This record gives sequence, C-alpha cells and structure tokens, in this order.
Amino acid sequence: MNDALVSPAKEFGREIRIAREARGWSQARLAEEMHFQQPYVSKVETGQQLASAQFAEQCDLAFGTPGVYARMRQRAADAGSPVWFIPYLQLEREAASICDYSNAFVMGILQTPEYAEAVYRSARPKDSAAEIKRLVDERMRRRELFEAPDPPSLWVILHEAVLRSQVGSARVMQGQLRHLLAASEVPGISLQVFPFQAGTPARGVAFNVLTRQNGSEVLYEETYQRGRVDDTAEVVAEARAAYERLRAEALSPTESLKLITHVMEAHAHEDHPRYLPHGMGEIQLQPRERRPMRRMGPRVRGLRRRPRPGQQAP
Repeated sequence: MNDALVSPAKEFGREIRIAREARGWSQARLAEEMHFQQPYVSKVETGQQLASAQFAEQCDLAFGTPGVYARMRQRAADAGSPVWFIPYLQLEREAASICDYSNAFVMGILQTPEYAEAVYRSARPKDSAAEIKRLVDERMRRRELFEAPDPPSLWVILHEAVLRSQVGSARVMQGQLRHLLAASEVPGISLQVFPFQAGTPARGVAFNVLTRQNGSEVLYEETYQRGRVDDTAEVVAEARAAYERLRAEALSPTESLKLITHVMEAHAHEDHPRYLPHGMGEIQLQPRERRPMRRMGPRVRGLRRRPRPGQQAP
C-alpha cells in the first residue's frame, strides 16, 4: 500500500510510542493502564491499524492530556476523506439529529462492509484492492458515531428502489437489509420506505438535514463529483419542507420494516416479485379475472362497395 495512504495512522502511532517511552512504560504496561490488549497497542504504534476513538480517549486519561489524543486521532481518521467531505463529517459528529433521504444507495453510515465494497468497486474500478479496503474501513469507522455517550437521532427514508436494486450480489443485499432491520432496533434510529406506488418523490436527489445542538439546521447534498453543505435559511427551509412531504408519503415505520423483510427474503431466493405482499399494494389478477384490453385509437368503419345496377347487395 502507498505510504501516503497510511501515514496518518503511522503518525498517530508514533506519537503514542513517544509518549509511552517518555514515561518509561512498556507496551504491556500501557495496555494494562488503558485496559486494552498488548497486541492492539502494538498494531496502533506501528500504524497497522488506526486507533479507535475509545483508545484515543484512554490515552488522554493515561497520559493526562485532556482531549489531545482524541483530536489527533480524529484528524488522522479524517485525513483519508476528500477535503470537501470533512466539514460534513464534523457536522455529523456534532449533530443532535440527522434526517436522511436516499434514493440510490443506503446511506454510508448504515452500510455493511460488503455493500460498501460493492459501491466503491463500481464507482472506482481502477482502484486497487488495498485502496478499496481503506475506503471501506473509513466508512465503517463512521459507525463510532452511535457509540458516543450522546449520539444523534437518525431518521432515514429509503426509496424502494434502494431495497430492490442489487448491489454486489443477492447475498450482499440480503446482509444489507438484515443490517437495516437490526439498526431499526437501536434507540434513536428510525427507518421508512418511500414506496413505488407513492409516485414522484418531493425531491429527486439524495440529501439530509442535520440539526445542530443549538437547534439550527444545515443541508447536505451530493452532486456527481462532490457534496456541499448549505446553511442558508431559505435553502434549508425548502429542504426541510421536502423532507416532511417525503416522510408523510412514505410507509409507516412498521410497514416499512415489513417491506424490508419481504424484499430481503426475495433477495435470499434471488427472486424479485413485482408485487408487494397482500395488504401492502396491488393484487395480481388471476387469468380469468383479468379485464379485456381496451382497443386504442379511433374506431374505423370498414368500406362497403355499392352494388352495380342489377347486382344484389351482399
């Protein structure tokens, strides 16, 4: 792997090693002080693994440096992300609530590693396996958001197309939808599905509205090449109104979980039925119940020849 790709993790590990040696501690002593395993400390110091947020917090406690290593570790975690995406990551970590609408893929923070890998492989076919793994690992680290003492509430609306489109393979989709069902059981996380029969959604692109701790709101949306953060009052108000329309037209959380379960089972059997389960959508007519097709276009009368003199009409 290119050293530039791992240098943030190596730099963080080097700082931990310097601080440990300055105190005359062995790796085993540091591991004992922090309640971590010694092999984990070794991997962090050598840069083989970027430390977890909890590890960095324990470093601050062990070394008596309030917040220093936590901030250092966060900068290392953000270093591999595009510059334009880092402001959003900061907002995500500090948000009181996040309302997301996704119409192509499951939002990143709820993706499984296999699903995320399939997304990246499709979008970046020239990247090496090592680079794809790095990107997937970075995406998985965003889950730490819900391990914080006061995580934000998360409300996600998924277009039905997200559930039915096969990303990776049927097995990958089955695992992803099972993960969504499990996520819905986490306090503070709610899921809704915007069904096909609801018609045209209030907004044609994926976006989310983040609410800060002080109550102010920010819009985040992605274009083809990058994303943008906008806190203009009029823009945010329009996005919030669109989100409320999407929420009103989506299935209820209970019905949404039923649909997710149904589609998950369809992926498990590599079968994608057009119709929803009984009671959730259209009912397929049996052959003898089908209505005859109406004739389309103008009705044209056939031409009749006039009989010649002395000839009888047919």
